[in-house]
Amino acid sequence: MNSDLGKFASEAADLLGTRGFTCDPELLDPWLTDWRGRYHGKAVGLASPVSTSEVAAIVELCGVHGIPIVPQGGNSGMSGGATPDSSGDALILSLRRMNGVRQLDTSAMQVTCDAGVVLQTLHEAAAKHRLRFPLTLGGKGSATIGGLISTNAGGTQVLRHGTMRAQVLGLEAVMADGSVLDTLTPLKKDNRGFDLKQLLIGSEGTLGIVTAATLRLLPETSDRLVIWAGLPSLQHARRLLLHCDKIAGDALEGFEVMPAHCLTAVLDHLPDARSPLAQQHEWNVLIELVAAGNGEDLQALAENMLTEASEQEFLDDAVISANEAQADTFWLLRDSISAAERAIGPAMQHDISVPVAKMPDFVETSSPQIEKRFPGTQVAAFGHLGDGNVHFHVLAPKGAKRGEWELAEGKDISAFVHDLVTQWGGSISAEHGIGQMKRDELGRLGDPAALAIMRSVKQALDPRGLLNPGKLVPLAKTDVTA
Repeated sequence: MNSDLGKFASEAADLLGTRGFTCDPELLDPWLTDWRGRYHGKAVGLASPVSTSEVAAIVELCGVHGIPIVPQGGNSGMSGGATPDSSGDALILSLRRMNGVRQLDTSAMQVTCDAGVVLQTLHEAAAKHRLRFPLTLGGKGSATIGGLISTNAGGTQVLRHGTMRAQVLGLEAVMADGSVLDTLTPLKKDNRGFDLKQLLIGSEGTLGIVTAATLRLLPETSDRLVIWAGLPSLQHARRLLLHCDKIAGDALEGFEVMPAHCLTAVLDHLPDARSPLAQQHEWNVLIELVAAGNGEDLQALAENMLTEASEQEFLDDAVISANEAQADTFWLLRDSISAAERAIGPAMQHDISVPVAKMPDFVETSSPQIEKRFPGTQVAAFGHLGDGNVHFHVLAPKGAKRGEWELAEGKDISAFVHDLVTQWGGSISAEHGIGQMKRDELGRLGDPAALAIMRSVKQALDPRGLLNPGKLVPLAKTDVTA
């Protein structure tokens, strides 16, 4: 460590104490690699403040020394947005020790909590008051509120409740100069200029560091049913979605699709798992219905909905969960797809969206194009059909070496997929953020006017470029060639 970095490290340790700052390589190591194992970096140290004032102080100290800051929550992101580069000059700023629920207002159905609160912990805190937070995802046991806000996370309930952006009523954040922006108090109407919290949501720590949030809560559900259905095509799944939305209305909370390949991979990966249906189907759909305590008979609703769907030939077969345990088992199959896929071998993961009505056509048209252009690959598209977002993964040919294939043919595959998505009027990032994985692709395919505005906002709020450098905001062409 050079003398300047050593001086910074010494001052950071004095500021945060031994629990709040470390340079120990063994303690740093787990946080230098992203969840997918694709990005590896180095850092001058790991800061773990316990309060907003400590975050402000360490950010100010970084400004004095010119130290880049990489904010990090649960380190469960999918785009390398929380991993430092290889220079070793950056500080990892972990929010995990800021994990308190500051206030839970049952009458207003709102909760204010620190950025380091884990999503599952928030679910449990709300449940104690017969309330719920309407956003969930497979990584709920590690994903933090700050990370979910910074990436504008989606999940399996977006169909009915929207992304993280829709759940945030107020924010607290430390800006690049160490000042604290406090918009935690939610106001139904507030026309005092820009809505700055919305600017920070989805900014991936490049404009400010989220330290706390006020979030909306909903009444707990009085009943829940999960349906597993088998269908011959994604077109049938789209028709079934429209049918379920018409029949169930607000009771329809989740609608997830997965092809036969994904289910087979999960059954091979989970030793005690079994298929919910006796026969294999080309496509599987997981449907969740909830009741909000208004006396609605979910069982009758589900049976009526499925009977009509069968009569109209939207599906081949279906089963309704008999209890909570079986409902959770159905969801486990869906939530285990990524882990099962990783066990098979390397893959290029694409988190894409196109207009909802076009998604079946996109998958059915693009998949054979990709598999023909890149022999030996296999496309696996699964996820949130109801909001036009699927995880469009391209699995490597058998025998491909993890770490090598992604950097060679994998890059060409991703560029081709992103070209197709753009041609269909879609987005190369639906819910996982841009991070470092898709920054250059955003620069290549993004709208020039939008990119110019992003760069201007970044320059205005972080003129020295110390907040999460190299993430989200593409370099201008003049910067690339300089």
